Amino acid sequence: MLNGKTALITGGARGIGAAICRKLASLGADIAMIALTADEQANNQIAAITAEYHVKAKLYACDVSDAAQCKDTVKQVIEDFGNITILVNNAGITRDGLILGMKEEDFDAVINTNLKGTFNMTQACYRPFMKQKYGKIINLASVSGLLGTAGQANYAASKAGVMALTKVTARELASRGVTCNAIAPGFIATDMTKAIGDKATQQYLESIPAGRAGQPEDVANLAAFLASPESDYITGTVIRIDGGLAIS
Repeated sequence: MLNGKTALITGGARGIGAAICRKLASLGADIAMIALTADEQANNQIAAITAEYHVKAKLYACDVSDAAQCKDTVKQVIEDFGNITILVNNAGITRDGLILGMKEEDFDAVINTNLKGTFNMTQACYRPFMKQKYGKIINLASVSGLLGTAGQANYAASKAGVMALTKVTARELASRGVTCNAIAPGFIATDMTKAIGDKATQQYLESIPAGRAGQPEDVANLAAFLASPESDYITGTVIRIDGGLAIS
């Protein structure tokens, strides 16, 4: 389904990003994985993708909060792969805390990675997508941006911003054959959610109608659909994947 496509995935070494890399590779896409550092886990992911799916896969170290690094990385990926047809803005961090005690640097770090990072990569791919008159942009938002989860002022604000940015991008690029959609995961079993502790995890699970946490593969399956030609007439949407957590 994705043969001949090149997917650039930020935050691709772990969790949801790693699952998306594997899923898109299984459908024939070449993979440009972006990680903050080219550590052992990231290199192992690339080696596994190449061996299992027999696609071209390469790792790039890039801080998505740095616009210049993003532009240089996108330029290098295009040189290495010939083009980029799918952009998955998945890189994200948390620095949770109540507003009263939240440090300015923690607020800024989350906004800079989650929201500005999404903007930086989108801007870097904007002209190439316009030129080739085709592209799929998939942004990872969160139900936290819909619900306003207590203790996540920075994270919720960043993800609400991602959703708004998704809609603006979709409007600007629709006439050029480029779609932009956002996925809003709920409670997904990753290293990030493990860090919140058993008590908070149990509270989340009790509030999910489906009665369980989601898996990274659940999100990857949706990303694969949005990356495929089957979703060509879908743009500017925010799709929840949360087991009913944010039903309104």
